[in-house]
Amino acid sequence: MNLLSILLDTPPQGGMGGMSGILMIVLLFVIMYFFMIRPQQKKQKDIQKMREALKAGDRIVTAGGIYGKIKEVNDTNFIVEIAENIRVKVDKASVFASTNESQSK
Repeated sequence: MNLLSILLDTPPQGGMGGMSGILMIVLLFVIMYFFMIRPQQKKQKDIQKMREALKAGDRIVTAGGIYGKIKEVNDTNFIVEIAENIRVKVDKASVFASTNESQSK
């Protein structure tokens, strides 16, 4: 037998060898949850609350970068005026942010 086959065939030493590997994987998932998944879920909830709170007269920016003022609110979309007498229908999910009067001028 060569040295490589001898090293690969030896069982792990100690009783906790397999458990420590599983513990490390579980710990990695817990760390990933608290540093990546949980903050993203919180951010999504905040965005959803902002979209639900929008009303006629609010100024918005769409995900495509279009600035406008909400004229009508429907269940799934907004009617947004982007220029004088130019209105477009925008899906609620595409609203990126709400802007102040001073920012849009």
